Amino acid sequence: MVARKRLLLPGLLGLGVAGCATVAKPPAKAPNEGSTSYHMVDDGHMAHYPLALGDVAIGGKPFQRVLPTYPPTLLAACPPVVDVQVQVIVGTTGRASEVRRYPAADNTAAPIPPQFFDAARAAVMQWQFIPLQISHWAADADGNTHEVDSDTKPFSLVYAFRFECHAGKATVSSASAEH
Repeated sequence: MVARKRLLLPGLLGLGVAGCATVAKPPAKAPNEGSTSYHMVDDGHMAHYPLALGDVAIGGKPFQRVLPTYPPTLLAACPPVVDVQVQVIVGTTGRASEVRRYPAADNTAAPIPPQFFDAARAAVMQWQFIPLQISHWAADADGNTHEVDSDTKPFSLVYAFRFECHAGKATVSSASAEH
């Protein structure tokens, strides 16, 4: 009987401690958190890798993303909506190697404060992509297909980030176009 109480005591003690524990409320959503949405935009100037008969391309998509934060120094001023487009150059490892303003020559009437580009660049440099792999497949004499060779290629994507502020609260969203 004494041995049985020793076995039950730790279990009961654990239940008692768990019963007294309080569950912390999840943190409130920060005002500079936003949602992300993507859509493909082909402006007719996109360059693509040519694929021959039997070529297959896979990858080239982000799998880890970080949203930009609204520049805190501009939040108090609450400027009108700002759209920033960036071209992300992705290397063969799937990491962003460079982020450029897109288009390079901005034709907008009002200049965009550099803090918005800096916020987009800082976030995108943390992203990870599935590397773009192009494989060439062929059929043998029996009609069975097999991979002949494969190569990982660099690529670029264009993302449009929208920075919005309403009554001192900020949101950031994005959209993409493949290049």
